[in-house]
Amino acid sequence: MTLKKTEKNYSPTTLYQDYAINETLFHWQSQSTTSATSPTAQRYIHHQERGSRVLLFAREPQEDAIDSTNRAAYLCLGTARYVKHEGSCPMSITWELDTPIPARFLKEARKLLAG
Repeated sequence: MTLKKTEKNYSPTTLYQDYAINETLFHWQSQSTTSATSPTAQRYIHHQERGSRVLLFAREPQEDAIDSTNRAAYLCLGTARYVKHEGSCPMSITWELDTPIPARFLKEARKLLAG
């Protein structure tokens, strides 16, 4: 996910609200067409009992990016487990990371929560 999206580089249907809640919890929104009862959503919700692992990757906001070829590299935040979800189309999912987010990256990711 790209943490800070702007209308300049993203369409209204892809301006997802993705941000760190704290050092181990992350708020992520699914694609805008994913309903809570869809096979994709069920795969996210039941990933542990189905034997799959979730890896979160994020990149820092880049205000001066001109287009998708002028962006920061992704940072692997590590494995995560489903905690809860709200809504549908898109779903807002809270993931719990197994390893805390690095402090420098967390500072930027939490700024998005504050607005």
